[in-house]
Amino acid sequence: MKQDIIFNIIELLGTFAFAISGIRHAAAKHYDWFGGYVCGIAVAIGGGTIRDVMLSTTPFWMTTPIYMVCTAVALLTVAFFGRWMEPLKNAWLFFDTLGLALFTIAGLQKSLAFGQPFWVAIIMGCITGSAGGVIRDVLLNNEPVIFRREIYAMACVLGGLVYWLTDWLGAPLELTVAASFLTTCIIRFLAIRYHISLPTLKEEEGRE
Repeated sequence: MKQDIIFNIIELLGTFAFAISGIRHAAAKHYDWFGGYVCGIAVAIGGGTIRDVMLSTTPFWMTTPIYMVCTAVALLTVAFFGRWMEPLKNAWLFFDTLGLALFTIAGLQKSLAFGQPFWVAIIMGCITGSAGGVIRDVLLNNEPVIFRREIYAMACVLGGLVYWLTDWLGAPLELTVAASFLTTCIIRFLAIRYHISLPTLKEEEGRE
């Protein structure tokens, strides 16, 4: 029961955080309210939908309208309080990172609840956290963040590994969730602050 409550809270917070991120990206390109809502809902439910389809279960947002309502609240938040959020540089990055960490945990927990092994759960957590951002970037005609040099999906993987480790050590659920959340957020923030990235692929010169 306690795990279900924590899971629902995480999923709602992740939905709101990701919706804020998607809507702010849309606002930067001067989309109208409908366009902003579409971008918000795409990033908020995209990764979770792919996860649920792969787990052969009804996508989470089809079981209750709360996620649509949550995205609408995010849209109104940006529409009416955007001017106060604007001076906060990289505010979209803050919300995007929160959504990334929260949805990674949600993907992990749901996959484990469906009896998947931990290595599959970590992959599902990565998909849940990062796939929505890919859909958002495609809609906005941007290069997907996940394919850039910034550490994005790898933060999900490392957060998932910390979740597995703390769970294996027998830590309480609250501590496991907190450790995974902080790991994902800290790695993402540090990677951006200090320009930490993975090596890039380079094509051999002279090849046709």
